[in-house]
Amino acid sequence: MKNLMTIIALFIVSFVFSQTKNFIDQPYLETSAEADTLVIPDRIYLKITISENDTKNKKSVEELENIMVQKLKNLGIDTNKQLLMNDLGSSYKKYVLKTTDVMKTKSYDLLVFDGLTAGKVIQELENEDISNIQLLKTQHSQEEKILADLKRRAIIKAKKNANNIANAIGQKVGNAIFIKTLEIPQANNQLMIRGINTLGYSNKTQQEFEPADLNFRKIGFSASLSVTFKLE
Repeated sequence: MKNLMTIIALFIVSFVFSQTKNFIDQPYLETSAEADTLVIPDRIYLKITISENDTKNKKSVEELENIMVQKLKNLGIDTNKQLLMNDLGSSYKKYVLKTTDVMKTKSYDLLVFDGLTAGKVIQELENEDISNIQLLKTQHSQEEKILADLKRRAIIKAKKNANNIANAIGQKVGNAIFIKTLEIPQANNQLMIRGINTLGYSNKTQQEFEPADLNFRKIGFSASLSVTFKLE
C-alpha cells in the first residue's frame, strides 16, 4: 500500500511538471487590457438625525420621528424596508447640554433610489425642522453584472492587442492559455452631494430650495486582465 501511494505521488508530480514545462516551451504572447465605465448610483444612503434641540425643545423626539415617518411615506418610501435606526442598544441617546438641560436624539439610515427622491426628502424634512441629513454612501445594485461585462470587454481588448503585436511579426494568435485578473484600487464612492451641504441645511430659507434631481457623482468601475495567448 505504501509503495502504491508513492507511485501515485510521483505520477502527480510528474504530470504537474509536464504541464508547466509544456506551457513554458510553447510560443506564447502575454498582453493586458483594462475596461472601465461610470454609472449613476441607484442606491443612495442618507443619515437622518432628529433632535429636540432642532425645535428648541418645542417638539419631542417621538413627535419628530412620527412626522418624519409620515413625510417619507407620503413620498412613496417604504419605511419598513428603507428606514433603519442606526443607534444600537437603545431607542434614543441622551446628551447633557448644561447642568439642567438634556437633549434626546435619534439617528436613522435611509435608502433611496434616485437623486430626485433624495432632494424631496431633504426639502420635506427641512420644512419640519429636521435638517441634520448627511450622505453616507452611494452604490449600484448591478455591480456584479457591470464588472462581469467589463471583464468581457477587457479580454476582447486584450485579444485585439495581441493580434496587432502578432501581425507585426508575421504570426497569429491562438487560444488563450492563461487569464489573470489584475487588482485595481477602487475609488472611494462615499461622496457628498455636489453643491449641497445637507448638514445644518436649515440656514437656508424654504423659498431658496426647490426639490431637484440631485447631481450625485457617478460611480467608477473598472476591470483589468492579463491574458496569455498561444502563438501559432
